[in-house]
Amino acid sequence: MILAVGDLVWDVVVKPDGLLLPGGDTTGSIKLAPGGSAANVAAWIARCGERAGFVGAVGADVLGDLIVADLRQEGVEAHVIRLRHSETGVVLALIDRAGQRSMVTNRGADHQLLPDMLPEAALRACRHLHITGWSLFSDPPRAAALRAAQIASASGATISFDPASYQIIREIGRDQFDRITADLPVDILFPNRDEGQALTGERDPQAIAAALRARFPGALVALKLDHDGCFIMDHTLAMHVPGRAIDLPVDTTGAGDAFNGAFLARYLSTGDALAAARFANRIGAWVAQRTGARPPIDDELRPMLI
Repeated sequence: MILAVGDLVWDVVVKPDGLLLPGGDTTGSIKLAPGGSAANVAAWIARCGERAGFVGAVGADVLGDLIVADLRQEGVEAHVIRLRHSETGVVLALIDRAGQRSMVTNRGADHQLLPDMLPEAALRACRHLHITGWSLFSDPPRAAALRAAQIASASGATISFDPASYQIIREIGRDQFDRITADLPVDILFPNRDEGQALTGERDPQAIAAALRARFPGALVALKLDHDGCFIMDHTLAMHVPGRAIDLPVDTTGAGDAFNGAFLARYLSTGDALAAARFANRIGAWVAQRTGARPPIDDELRPMLI
């Protein structure tokens, strides 16, 4: 099983028809959709045909009931703690006319996961564990995420990590980020271009990937480049993998998570990083052309998943 540890939240996706002015009003599209970076990755692993699980916390509320049920309908084995003193997390995603998103995250139950809440048997039994930066930027849930990675790694699992937010990396500083991740074993790293630049100070994709491999020795780096595809680097390969040509994105929310889940599903089953990157590019592009992180499977996606 491939496990993801972290956030399971509701996304409130807002796409205004006009500019948002102070004190003003406009019409637009507002949708409630299941999300959370770690949960999205688990859902896409399951959609891509691999056995997937999720570890996290939600509130003991109606929103928690609905989102756990939705995750299980995706085919994900949910190891979810229900917390009575916290609400289920919610993320506000504001989508601009170019499809790019800005996000505001509340500190809900997903930020209250503690080490003693972890399903240790499941962690010892998994073959791979995925962690996101959202589980490391504050404590809790940092101690729980690091403990989960250490348990899984000690039992032979590989670990992937998505740095998650270039803005928070810049706010806390590169040195603090390095201290936070010093005890995190990383076999696969999934930054996007902005996160890679924030972590390394480099701008060229190959230079970013090389610097990250120096920081995380032995890791396979899959640097996400939006419509330009990705750049992958490991001990034998350094290659730009072009993306799928698409029109203007509709909503990039969750496209990176879909890339991560698709890459992990394909790479962990085949060991072929190049094929995994090409597959993940296609899945990420499909998501970017729709609203939400987990749009319903349609006739265009279905053949890709075979």
